[in-house]
Amino acid sequence: MPRTANLDLTGTGYCASFNLRRTARAVTRAYDAVLQETGMRSTQFAILVSIAKNQPVSIGALADLLIIDPTTLTRSLGLLRKEGLISISNRSTRRQRFLTLTGKGESALARSLPAWRKVQERLVSTVGAEPWNDLRSKLEELAHTVVGMDGPSKDTFSAKSADS
Repeated sequence: MPRTANLDLTGTGYCASFNLRRTARAVTRAYDAVLQETGMRSTQFAILVSIAKNQPVSIGALADLLIIDPTTLTRSLGLLRKEGLISISNRSTRRQRFLTLTGKGESALARSLPAWRKVQERLVSTVGAEPWNDLRSKLEELAHTVVGMDGPSKDTFSAKSADS
């Protein structure tokens, strides 16, 4: 008899977290495989694009935009700064630090964009433009809804994230 015989696992296959994380891992793997030739990972690409679209951007605002824990983001930013891709300002009067791309960061992003476009176009052509746009809208809506489940928030992540 299996050890899980006494567990009621009914409905767990519909778990939003499980299904979204599994899909995110598959998509990340596809993007990382193509971006690998540029020396960048999809997580780094997403951070650099978000900084480029919103710079100068505070670390807190970027964390909200990416819906990522500030401590986790700070670790990633430290690596990007060490590689010379971003600059992090000293604390401002409001105790915020602001991020901008360096020239090296802009060059790295410029080198990565053709690879990103290649995998993005392949994904969209495989899924279909209309289904992809519908899914993207639903994902954006879901993100807003789930962020709202935690109570009132700054909800700044929609500014320049996926709309352009």
